Amino acid sequence: MDYLPIFIQIKNRPCLVVGGGSIAARKVALLRKAQGDVTVVAPQLCDELEKLKNDGLIRHQAREFEEADLAECVLVIAATNQRAVNEQVSELAHAQRLPVNVVDNPDLCSFIMPSIIDRSPVVIAVSTGGSSPVLARLIRTRLEGSIPAAYGRLAKLVEGFRDRVKAAFPDVEARRGFWEKILEGPVAERVFSGHEDEAEKLLGKAIDEQSANPEMPGEVYLVGAGPGDPDLLTFRALRLMQQADVVVYDRLVSPAIMELVRRDAEIVYVGKERDKHTMQQENINQLLVRLAKEGKRVLRLKGGDPFIFGRGGEEIEELAAEGIAFQVVPGITAANGCSAYAGIPLTHRDYAQSCVFVTGHLKDGSVDLNWKALAHPNQTVVFYMGLHGAPTLCKEMIAHGLPASTPVALVEQGTTPQQRVYTATLDTLLDVIASKDIKPPTLIIVGEVVNLHKKLAWLEEKDSAEKEGVFAYRNS
Repeated sequence: MDYLPIFIQIKNRPCLVVGGGSIAARKVALLRKAQGDVTVVAPQLCDELEKLKNDGLIRHQAREFEEADLAECVLVIAATNQRAVNEQVSELAHAQRLPVNVVDNPDLCSFIMPSIIDRSPVVIAVSTGGSSPVLARLIRTRLEGSIPAAYGRLAKLVEGFRDRVKAAFPDVEARRGFWEKILEGPVAERVFSGHEDEAEKLLGKAIDEQSANPEMPGEVYLVGAGPGDPDLLTFRALRLMQQADVVVYDRLVSPAIMELVRRDAEIVYVGKERDKHTMQQENINQLLVRLAKEGKRVLRLKGGDPFIFGRGGEEIEELAAEGIAFQVVPGITAANGCSAYAGIPLTHRDYAQSCVFVTGHLKDGSVDLNWKALAHPNQTVVFYMGLHGAPTLCKEMIAHGLPASTPVALVEQGTTPQQRVYTATLDTLLDVIASKDIKPPTLIIVGEVVNLHKKLAWLEEKDSAEKEGVFAYRNS
């Protein structure tokens, strides 16, 4: 280890920055974030530093650097574009045993400015010892996704209970086991989901019970898995997927996404297809309640977004009625994901000023929609689960005023490597479905924006065959 990683307390303490340019401004911003008392020495200041000076947030010595500037400083940063000045600052600071950093010159530094993840009071620093700041930033970016922004709030909650925990658990090992259970369980999740009062009550109850392995209530995570591409998952979705005890998932959750769930989790498939339900919705609701009451962390994983034709509202109604804690994590709904991957903007100033999402069939399997409201010009209509009702769709949209030549797109298995996009019109759509043997999951998009597909299909490569004005595309 070439450097000892340490954290320095500079709150209200004098810090010196030599240099007045944009790089110096970035260093000043970091020092101010740590509440340092910053003085900048430079003949001139960039606009950003000039504003800080005018606002009384930094002091400025409008001249060249002098040795006397180091007096009483606890930390020095040299950020000029003159190597001789930077070397002078470094030499004098070393002589006075002051921590000094010279930007982009590790040989002149006594400390390195790391790449920082700030979840105050939790602060994580990543450094390559100055050998590759870009690599340090890339590593920081990877870590950012796995560390919830609310970790700072969790740390503050824990801080307020430390003395009580020490008194309840004099044994170090018992105390460590207690905190591990707390920080990996429902208390932490209550903080992450914005229920800090509940988290405080749970933590206080666990301390009062004086158990190194406290019983924690179960919780349900209602998570949108998006349309298929695992890269479209949210950070929170991925974190919850990797900590759940039980995973209850739907048919539209892709295998690639299921590969990311916790390896030792119990897996329960409750997928539904037309006329083939592995488990009725009422039974799914009851299953979630039962598992949570057993104290398990239950991941209810749904394709797309759980609140857009995902029956998520029905499931959490049951959970709320039973007093089960839950949180909802939105996902990219199929309409957004599939249209984006097909190069079909759902709204466009020249073609569509509104967009409507509708389901292709109702609870009883029928197709009974407000066709008058749907058949409007300058509007995009996206039909979920619309293949079975396509004959009715075409007939009613034309009957209620849309031209038979209105463009239509079918996006089959959107955002996955098997994605196929077919274009047609209202009067040719049924022929396309029959000739291409298109199967669910397929999204149907109706509207003039479909004409942009050939121009904007950024992800795809056109097949060589073009028949009857229908274009089939494959992922490149």
